[in-house]
Amino acid sequence: MQRKRNYISFTPFDLESIEFLNELGLEIFKIPSGEITNLPYLRKVGRLKKNVILSTGMADLGEIEDALDVLIEAGTLREDITVLHCNTEYPTPFEDVNLRAMLTIKDAFKVSVGYSDHTPGLEIPIAAAALGASVIEKHFTLDKDMEGPDHRSSLEPNELKLMVRAIRNIEKALGPGIKKPSPSELKNKCIARKSIVAARCIKAGECFTAENITTKRPGTGISAMEWDRVIGRKAIRDFKEDELIEL
Repeated sequence: MQRKRNYISFTPFDLESIEFLNELGLEIFKIPSGEITNLPYLRKVGRLKKNVILSTGMADLGEIEDALDVLIEAGTLREDITVLHCNTEYPTPFEDVNLRAMLTIKDAFKVSVGYSDHTPGLEIPIAAAALGASVIEKHFTLDKDMEGPDHRSSLEPNELKLMVRAIRNIEKALGPGIKKPSPSELKNKCIARKSIVAARCIKAGECFTAENITTKRPGTGISAMEWDRVIGRKAIRDFKEDELIEL
């Protein structure tokens, strides 16, 4: 079960369940990995024209493409489909995760992507979020020692809380992608950067040279990037050692 756009999604495993969940008003249908090659199932979900989360464990790109074609031809919009990269081994060995495949899916089919995780621990879903996953699926259990194949690769309550917190922090940290000073660092700009200052006492009318000027903090004067513009100019007044140069 995942949350997306403030709705809850469930996974039907047969045609009757699809009908039942649709009658309940379900807004998002999760297609499990085992149904990705089930043509009647895919058509039935596609005809509902709802939001779809498609899990792709055990599938190659060709099978993902076929499933997407069925869903879209049946009436589901491409922009309403999120494709989850997935490995269906429980637990999944780290060397089999192949997380970059999520990006391959995104580039190949121009769809939103996410990650369905069956590894032990928190690292991989957090890494998926950092790579741009819009959906993270992770199994949840009250006790990893319970019987059944899923519990060892699931998270207990405290771990789930840590994962969600980490992913929320990553969402904030990813930002808009525009490289510019952030509000929090602007106050450090003048402190960290350097200005052109007198390396020794300079008399009015004396030319600025590489020997009588240097660069030092703070960056409240003429920027050190203006070095070439300052060299050769005449001092408009006397300058003491370490005093900011003015033109």
